[in-house]
Amino acid sequence: MRVKDTLNLGKTKFKMRGNLPVKEVERQKAWEDNHVYQMRQKLNEGKPSFVLHDGPPYANGDIHMGHALNKISKDFIVRYKSMNGFRAPYVPGWDTHGLPIEQKLTQAGYDRKKMDTNEFRKLCHDYALKQVDRQREGFKRLGVTGEWDNPYLTLKPEFEAAEIRVFGKMAEKGLIYRGKKPVIWSWSSESALAEAEVEYHDIESPSAFYAEKVVDGKGVLDEDNTYMVVWTTTPWTIPASMGITIDAGFDYAVVKPANDDRKFVLAAELVEKDAELFGWEDYEIVKTVRGQELEGVLAQHPFMDRQLLTMLGDFVTIDTGTGLVHTAPGFGEDDYYVGKSYGLEIFVDVDAQGYLTKEAGPDFEGVFYDDANEISLNKLKEKNLLLKYQPITHSYPFDWRTKKPVIYRATDQWFASVDKIRDDILNAIEDVQFNPEWGKKRLYNMIKDRGDWVISRQRVWGVPLPIFYGEDGTPIITKETTDHVADLFAKHGSDIWFEKEAKDLLPEGFTSEHSPNGKFTKENDIMDVWFDSGSSHQGVCAERDYLTYPADLYLEGSDQYRGWFNSSLITSVAFSGKAPYKQLLSQGFTLDGEGHKMSKSLGNTIAPDEVIKKMGAEIVRLWVTSVDTSADVRVSMENFVKISDSYKKIRNTMRYMLANTSDFDPKENSVDFADMKSADQYMMVKLNNFVKDIKADYDNFDFLSLNRRLLSFINADLSAFYLDFAKDILYIYAEDSAERRSMQTVLYNAAVAITKLITPILPHTAEEIWPFLSEKEEFVQLSEMPEQMDLPGADELSSNWHKFMEVRDDVLKALEEARNNKLIGKASEAKLSLFVNDEVKSLLENLHTNVGQILMVSQLEVKDLADAPSDAQSFNDGVSIVVEHAEGDTCERCRLISTDVGSDADYPQFCARCAKIVRDNFPETATEGFEE
Repeated sequence: MRVKDTLNLGKTKFKMRGNLPVKEVERQKAWEDNHVYQMRQKLNEGKPSFVLHDGPPYANGDIHMGHALNKISKDFIVRYKSMNGFRAPYVPGWDTHGLPIEQKLTQAGYDRKKMDTNEFRKLCHDYALKQVDRQREGFKRLGVTGEWDNPYLTLKPEFEAAEIRVFGKMAEKGLIYRGKKPVIWSWSSESALAEAEVEYHDIESPSAFYAEKVVDGKGVLDEDNTYMVVWTTTPWTIPASMGITIDAGFDYAVVKPANDDRKFVLAAELVEKDAELFGWEDYEIVKTVRGQELEGVLAQHPFMDRQLLTMLGDFVTIDTGTGLVHTAPGFGEDDYYVGKSYGLEIFVDVDAQGYLTKEAGPDFEGVFYDDANEISLNKLKEKNLLLKYQPITHSYPFDWRTKKPVIYRATDQWFASVDKIRDDILNAIEDVQFNPEWGKKRLYNMIKDRGDWVISRQRVWGVPLPIFYGEDGTPIITKETTDHVADLFAKHGSDIWFEKEAKDLLPEGFTSEHSPNGKFTKENDIMDVWFDSGSSHQGVCAERDYLTYPADLYLEGSDQYRGWFNSSLITSVAFSGKAPYKQLLSQGFTLDGEGHKMSKSLGNTIAPDEVIKKMGAEIVRLWVTSVDTSADVRVSMENFVKISDSYKKIRNTMRYMLANTSDFDPKENSVDFADMKSADQYMMVKLNNFVKDIKADYDNFDFLSLNRRLLSFINADLSAFYLDFAKDILYIYAEDSAERRSMQTVLYNAAVAITKLITPILPHTAEEIWPFLSEKEEFVQLSEMPEQMDLPGADELSSNWHKFMEVRDDVLKALEEARNNKLIGKASEAKLSLFVNDEVKSLLENLHTNVGQILMVSQLEVKDLADAPSDAQSFNDGVSIVVEHAEGDTCERCRLISTDVGSDADYPQFCARCAKIVRDNFPETATEGFEE
């Protein structure tokens, strides 16, 4: 026998290296083969529900790091809730309609306009399903659990039918109407867009100050060479100008420049600023009038045969411009409303592709709108009406898909009224819990300020608007017709709308006063995809009987305050009068390491698959806990390397605990808390608090706090403290000694608790650990979260040990200085003299522990503070310390220095403690000795 054979050197087959890229795949297959998700659902039957409703990603392309952040965060919550007393089913979903898929097919060579609509829709359908399969595999590879074999897709018949019923209910309440008003129009997509489908970039636009001659001053202005000075940043809309808008409360000055025969009207407050801009070195203010007095004044359009009406509006500002705004009701929301109130024509002279039509006049016909700016400016110059041109830089909306600028253009569209139910929506927000809290104000303001929702799209890949038209052109939307269409879609899918004539889509025997001859036509536009996903509360949560409506939680990126959070709220309040969610949790965007938006064109993307293949999905999952998702998140490979180091620390700490409990049977060897050694009781209390705090972090969705708490417990409480001095007990004491079994009880409980607590974060690693623990469940995912224990005297125990840890900090500083002075090499070579006051002395006695062992020194003496020598290191908490090299010889077994080494003649190389342990447990060695 060798000396090391008398030591309890822990052994385990749990590997130091996880080989995650390979082993994770094997483990995921085992989960799937054993139907672990379904088993968990079965276990949770009858428990309170917690439903996290999945916001559907768009079915196009590989998953990116933003997807990973989102889906993994959801997985943390679902897994935790499932193990903590809730029935928490997770149904993943996909948004499968819309323009991007049409564009992909166009890029592949298909021309939608030359194809049969149904043929093209079939191609879109098949493309979408391929993308769903592609992304599904990516999400599953991240370790995300859920109902992957039965996700919700917005193209499924049952979803489309539910969406039609939402539309029908809104129509019943008078919330659906048709109107010609300016909408965000993408000429590059040839379709109206929702606000959520635009992004903003700074651009340079031509700003023009120009004059329009007064032809009827209404007795307030004379018609002799008087001009209204208007301002615009869209000269291409001047051909469509129908009026001039001013503010009733502003003062307006009639200004006569010294070098000009003309008189000019502009806001009095801007005269000085604009005079300098226009080069008027000397000028006279002829008169000043109140804005309300100018209402009805007529001016001549600069180059169209049209008179322009002066109107009062509330959107005119005097921070720039002239206080008089060029007004084209067909090309701006403010222009539209003021023009409509004055009965102006909603004139549109730009086609769907952005080209001016013949209505704009021969100089403009066929010209792209952006190129028309120069023509307008030149015409103004020719007539000596352009007072000033200057480019300005400002934020401007772009189509988020084509990355091209958009315009506001009045078209015949279908709208959902927000205004009619705005107060109901705002009231519903009050019932929602927001995380972060600022989300409430953000969503509230977006609803408060948003206009009516344009729900029609001039495309084919989507859910058609279930609207019929009578022979006189009157739209027909009745409960009977929408219910019938919903039933048809539920049975056949929305393709039937494009396959059948209108008469075949109406209820049998349907008649209408608008079609005396029984002839009907149907709407060709489809619904905005935000109406698709925004109806998911009915298409999924209300549709599936094992889910709940409202859902407990929606979790998405912060852009969804104007997207899915917004559209879902509107449709839900319209449908049922309540919000579709009880809680909203938003996260920031993923950026590159420099804080820039990730883009394939910039080459700064990091795909989840790239990290998974190198390091494993567990590293991506642990990374999600390490970032502050309430703000934008930076992503770099350096981040993942650091996270990999943290993962190794967690893994190796767990490995140490498994190795040192491999001979521990919790049923046979566990020690009751009351019988444990004091240090072990302290660690049980620390573990108990750790369990409570980690569960609170899960409950609060605070994964960053959870990460810090987990690593602190692993690194500080376990590795740097408890496991550090544990070796002297676990390795040295007899296998079945009370001291060793007490510590093993702590380690086993800690291993079980930590394994369960990290399961939502690191499910692959937790499942790898689980077989090494003597627990009844086959999979850790089928176990329950640890409960906080009632430990008697915990507060007093913690308080005493907390005070001791302050003394330990003093000792560590003294030992470090002794090391620096070459007095000792490591702590076990030290003899420590602690000079303490009565309070500290009492504290050390009341710990009822081997303090020297905890401090890992070979020899310890505790003396009165008054006896401290002058060279002792003094600390402010009643402690002075002297460190010397320990006296005696080093024991070959425990490696401590002792004066009693060799006191047992049969074991001359051992200290008295080790000699007794070996004699009692390996008596044969007293005569046989040890091998070299």
